[in-house]
Amino acid sequence: MDGVEAVEAASGHSFDRHTHEQFGIGLIHQGAQKSLSGRGMVEAGAGDMITVNPGEVHDGMPIGDAGRSWRMLYFDPIVIADAMEDISQSRTRAAEFTAPVFHDARTSRHFQALFGVVTTTKDCDRTEMLGEECLLSLLADAMRTNDGQGQAEPVPAAIARAQSLIDDDPAAAIALADLAEVADLSRFQVVRGFAKSFGLTPHAYIVQRRIDMVRRLIARGMPLAEAAAEGGFADQSHMTRIFARKYGLSPGAYAQSFQ
Repeated sequence: MDGVEAVEAASGHSFDRHTHEQFGIGLIHQGAQKSLSGRGMVEAGAGDMITVNPGEVHDGMPIGDAGRSWRMLYFDPIVIADAMEDISQSRTRAAEFTAPVFHDARTSRHFQALFGVVTTTKDCDRTEMLGEECLLSLLADAMRTNDGQGQAEPVPAAIARAQSLIDDDPAAAIALADLAEVADLSRFQVVRGFAKSFGLTPHAYIVQRRIDMVRRLIARGMPLAEAAAEGGFADQSHMTRIFARKYGLSPGAYAQSFQ
């Protein structure tokens, strides 16, 4: 399905703090994990659903020595917006998962059905209709099970200007002084503002945006060395180290999944 990425993994890897550009929802199959999400420290075990919003800083580590296995579906924001517009009968395109972990049998069944469509169905016409049905059913349930917590505080305008400077060209050589100048703040205020708004320092935010760029380029088939250079990394090995720490697999393994 366009705009949908499926991941299945079994691992004892502890993931560094990172973000995704997509919405993510998944199911823990075996074992358990704990993670510091943008909504606090949470634990999830077998049968639990887990979620993440675009830009939400989170990590993940197994509980116990056995590791854990899980499936995830990641959705481009436009896919979620279109679905929410349909579900709400054109009242809104906005969406946010507010429950980082929840347990709901019906949502789990809808998730498994959509995961099956995305990963196994070969009939394109059948895939399109089934995918739409399963996606709408899953989101209607997942949003229904939200815990009702309030929306995150908006990013201050000054910090948003500094964020835009990075987002416009993540691979560019940007100094903290450049961010402070565009934000009309001191360097310390920029550091503190980024940490409060994004859960990342400016440097960590730049690295995350660069690895996001690299991930997209690799998915499109760009050779790893070229992707590293395009993403502003010193070399391929530098990119590989960061990629593996954040996502638990090498860029090469990620590239192979698209072949």
